[in-house]
Amino acid sequence: MSPRASGAATWIASAVGVAALAALGWGSLVERTRWTLRRVDVPVLPAGSAPIRVLHVSDLHMAPWQTSKQEWVAALAALEPDLVVNTGDNLGHERGIEGIRRAFAPFRGVPGVFVNGSNDYFGPVVKNPFGYFGGPSGQVARAKRLDTKALHDFFAELGWTDIDNAATSLDLRGTHLEFFGVDDPHRGYDRLDLITAAIDDLRSEDPLGDDEWPDRPTAAAPRPTVTVGVTHAPYQRVLNSFVTHGAQLILAGHTHGGQVCVPGYGALVANCDIPRRQASGLSVWRHGLRSAFLNVSAGLGTSIFAPVRFACPPEATLLTLTAAR
Repeated sequence: MSPRASGAATWIASAVGVAALAALGWGSLVERTRWTLRRVDVPVLPAGSAPIRVLHVSDLHMAPWQTSKQEWVAALAALEPDLVVNTGDNLGHERGIEGIRRAFAPFRGVPGVFVNGSNDYFGPVVKNPFGYFGGPSGQVARAKRLDTKALHDFFAELGWTDIDNAATSLDLRGTHLEFFGVDDPHRGYDRLDLITAAIDDLRSEDPLGDDEWPDRPTAAAPRPTVTVGVTHAPYQRVLNSFVTHGAQLILAGHTHGGQVCVPGYGALVANCDIPRRQASGLSVWRHGLRSAFLNVSAGLGTSIFAPVRFACPPEATLLTLTAAR
């Protein structure tokens, strides 16, 4: 190689190195705490229904010292949402519950539902980031068990309902909302076989439900009803089952939106089998002849051992459910 060519190669290598360091610095020092509220409208309610504001939070991976995150989440209570949906991975440290309490205390009395992610059971460990390119991350035997019960007890104090492999319902602003959810699919804790029975039991206990046939002459007019599926990890087996069970809206997290993305291209990985183009944001999931709106949150945190985001700021989502046109 000529001296001139060698000099050019050295300059290019240096420029690439400087750019990489700048990107790392931005991602670890700036973007990972650039808290963002994403607002979207979802036309899923029956005609004539009043709008419902849903705050979707996910993947806080909370450590006790993360006061900026705690304060930002707490301030979201000023939005006065009608409902909070938490799609898991709240804990990111053995004392993460301390930060979770500070973050969500202002939401006491706001209706909510939640499901677990794997990091609500087990603490973070050091992983090879390049391993994600080979497929979803596996279980790590050395992960420390976290205090899941304390997390659930606190959410219960807020008035939120645990829908891990379960179903529940709420009436909000004149609309009946049915929820069903699964425990963490990433660790295989989801029990899709229980969903049908959970929904059947929910509807059989509903005095205004439509499970009796033929209808009694005195039966009330059908209520406006929307069915919502909730999961931490949006694996295709879960999304397909939810659509089959009649979900009109599905809320999920887990992917971190890719966490490190390429501008103009998007997520490089999703840590599950969902298509990368649907690793964050609002889209439509189709299965068979049915479909549902799908919102995947890019989440608010990262592992304490991988504190970087690039072209993928941490987010919560305010979904306004509106009447379908």
